[in-house]
Amino acid sequence: MTDPRTTQLAKALVRHSCHIQPGEHVLLQLFDVPEEIGIELIRAVREADGIPHVRVNNNRIEREMLAGATDSQYESIAGFELAEMEAMDAYIAIRGSANKFENAGVPAESMKLAMKHMRAVHNRRVSHTKWCVLRWPTPAMAQSAGMSTEDFEDFYFRCCLADYEALNKAMEKLAERMMKTDKVHIIGPGTDLTFSIKGMPAIPCAGNFNIPDGEVFTAPVLNSVNGTIHYTAPTVYQGIPFDDICLTFKDGKIVEAHCNGKDEELNKILDSDDGARFIGEFALGVNPYILKPMYDILFDEKIAGSFHFTPGQAYENCDNGNRSQVHWDMVCIQRADYGGGEIWFDDELIRKDGIFTNPELAILNPATE
Repeated sequence: MTDPRTTQLAKALVRHSCHIQPGEHVLLQLFDVPEEIGIELIRAVREADGIPHVRVNNNRIEREMLAGATDSQYESIAGFELAEMEAMDAYIAIRGSANKFENAGVPAESMKLAMKHMRAVHNRRVSHTKWCVLRWPTPAMAQSAGMSTEDFEDFYFRCCLADYEALNKAMEKLAERMMKTDKVHIIGPGTDLTFSIKGMPAIPCAGNFNIPDGEVFTAPVLNSVNGTIHYTAPTVYQGIPFDDICLTFKDGKIVEAHCNGKDEELNKILDSDDGARFIGEFALGVNPYILKPMYDILFDEKIAGSFHFTPGQAYENCDNGNRSQVHWDMVCIQRADYGGGEIWFDDELIRKDGIFTNPELAILNPATE
């Protein structure tokens, strides 16, 4: 018997996240997930009078393809997938995995080569389709979160089926304040960072592109970033785990990059291209139910009391001009249990130790139960 929460999630993805209309073509890309969610998504698309297309992927097979990547191979793959994406009106991807470090050991040059060719497919999807991307709860995810499988599933559905309309009202207030801001000053243990967001849009995310959701993002003026940031959450990029990352900026560019025992790997990624050493996104995480990192960026970037400051590609709808094949959401949690910190917009303290100071934003503060 299908869990009714699975049916509810599928309908939310089709109706709320992607607003599927009659006759629209929807690509459903499923990575190592149970049949039930695929079936429920197909049914939900059909109920909306849309046209479902399905691609079923396997993470270990994908790793094998990446490990031996060649220019001719991925040029051809990208060509086929780009043509497919150009025929789609919407895209929903659900990724499960028994091992989030599956791509560890894939040669960095192979990853770089594949990403270079597949960037056009990604850009087409992000800029020209309605889309939503999410994970599927697995025992591996539960283990990373330090929870039992059953408890993690309850947590997962609580986050994914949150009242995003209520959250969105507060996020819109936060976005309005961000769009009035020139100088941002962030202070915390190992962090003293300044930059400008003057003239940049601020975009609330309430379940339209990611589930779970809960962030408001913008981008810094490209050359305005100065100072140092110490990220307090671990991260995974290209299958490699990193922790304790510290970056130093001068006039927008990362001039020093250190990580606990992995300076070489970190700097190799940041040297992928010129744009990888500049910031493409600044966002505040505000999902009140997500409180600790679990090596999964679709959850970690939404942590209540956090922000992420992202080396690499800017989003087209919040474009500071930065271009890169890299987009690496690195997260800093500023709640008191992670060392605290402050975020100032011009001369106003906006958030202290992860708690918004404005009562209108209180719903975005960490849940107490």
